[in-house]
Amino acid sequence: MTKPAEAPPEFSRLLAVNRLGEAAEIREITATAEERAALARRFELLALDRLEANLRIERLPGKNLIRLSGRFSAEVTQACVVSLEPVVSQVQAEISQLYTLDPEISAPREHVIDVAADDPPEAIGRGGLDLGEVVAQNLAMALDPYPRSPQAKVAATAQTEAEPVATGPFAMLSALKRR
Repeated sequence: MTKPAEAPPEFSRLLAVNRLGEAAEIREITATAEERAALARRFELLALDRLEANLRIERLPGKNLIRLSGRFSAEVTQACVVSLEPVVSQVQAEISQLYTLDPEISAPREHVIDVAADDPPEAIGRGGLDLGEVVAQNLAMALDPYPRSPQAKVAATAQTEAEPVATGPFAMLSALKRR
């Protein structure tokens, strides 16, 4: 049985890292309408009206490492978690990540997690470094997980001391018995 081919990312901008010189490269990338629509489906957005990034890619001297840094901005429309009304927001975030051409560097031998330490460099795939996918992943992390419309109201659930509410598996049976 053959392994199914992996679908390409919705927003792909491949950079051939073997062509990187010693000078840093600046790349400005913008998602097309089709790419934004596909990313909106992937991230369950109502709309993604704008996605652009300004990135700097540089090879670190004397090392087999590449630093990707920059900033992206987007205009997204999400569904309010209370009312499901559209919530439009501007998302902006910095990107800073190290990549390696050496797979041994990116695969730590120990499984100890140090939250204070920097993230280890990520391995670069055979096709190169996909700048679009890096931006898309950073957008996903920057999205508001609980978007809320300013008009949305949550019903008050506070109970008074005079009316204790029974909970548990037998609360409903107890209420039926009192009738």
